[in-house]
Amino acid sequence: MRVPLLDLEPEYREVEAEVLEAVRDVVGSRRFILGPRVEELEERIAQYCGCSYAVAVSSGTDALLLSLMALGVGPGDFVVTTPFTFFATAGAIARTGARPLFVDIEAESYNMDPQALKRLVHDMDGERKTRIKAVVPVHLYGRCADMDAIAEVTESLDIGLVEDAAQAIGAEYRGSQGRTRRAGALGNLGCFSFYPTKNLGGAGEGGMVTTDDHELYERLRILRNHGDVSRYHHEYIGGNFRMDAFQGAVLLVKMKYLERWIRKRRAHAALYERLIADRGVARVRTPDHGPGRHVYHQFVVDAGEARDALRAYLSEGGVGTEIYYPIPLHLQPCFSYLGYGPKDFPVAERAAKSTLAVPMYPGLVHDQISYVVDLMAKFFEERHHEKK
Repeated sequence: MRVPLLDLEPEYREVEAEVLEAVRDVVGSRRFILGPRVEELEERIAQYCGCSYAVAVSSGTDALLLSLMALGVGPGDFVVTTPFTFFATAGAIARTGARPLFVDIEAESYNMDPQALKRLVHDMDGERKTRIKAVVPVHLYGRCADMDAIAEVTESLDIGLVEDAAQAIGAEYRGSQGRTRRAGALGNLGCFSFYPTKNLGGAGEGGMVTTDDHELYERLRILRNHGDVSRYHHEYIGGNFRMDAFQGAVLLVKMKYLERWIRKRRAHAALYERLIADRGVARVRTPDHGPGRHVYHQFVVDAGEARDALRAYLSEGGVGTEIYYPIPLHLQPCFSYLGYGPKDFPVAERAAKSTLAVPMYPGLVHDQISYVVDLMAKFFEERHHEKK
């Protein structure tokens, strides 16, 4: 049996007729950049996330960059994030001229460790502490970071809190007071990606920034279009971060299916967990749900030191896998100037060596998941016998 890591074909077949009609409407309108479809998408995303405002942009990376620009982050500033995430998180910080500061992750969630953040701030002298302008936690793989604990730090410093929610649209966080909110409504700004592989993916690049702050909203809209406050009048230096109307039209269609697809992902995750437990695959740690709703952009298991061998075994059996992320950001050559080295962030470094993403998408079926778990079980059984 062949089980790809990701198969977009079943999802596309479900929406194909509506998407093609929406694209034809855009062509007929001759409104190819921003316009009414993008505005409607902004309204729908803001409502879905429980925010007052949303600003559509050209990619998830640009959502991060634009958010930092709107907060006034620039050369000489510090922005804190984790080293275990997609490159764009720290790359956007560096592109503003600011310096990324890393803190380690939690072993269970792979998200920012609030205690590590508190230690970083506590150990900094007064002058360096004032240079911290924002914290960017990542809701990795579709599970929200511990935002209440992180917000305690950002509020005490009166700095920006920017959610990297690129993988987490629809994820929910239940805070310490029992209040449940969605990703994108947990900080000053929330950043989403609509890259085609995402839970809500377009037909190309696209992103969104959400906020409840009207002043930030207005700044985002101005900076999105070269800092143009009125035609050919520029009070700020912005960029070209505009979303095209085709992406707006496609995403509006797919928004109608998002909750259904999330339910399927969560059902697949529950099946993986049940079958892994039933087959006694004790050496594989499944994702920790956390408080709230995990939307499983990826289903990532921890196989310890057996990770690479397990991946090879699954590949031989026709199962697609991926390693997110094999080199933590603090060890990437382009960030060598930051002065970090091996063992500085041991939890992130261990996750980079031990975790593996297995197939996860709405179109998966029971037999495919069962096959993946059967292969996992056989791998560890054979490995056990070889060591005897």
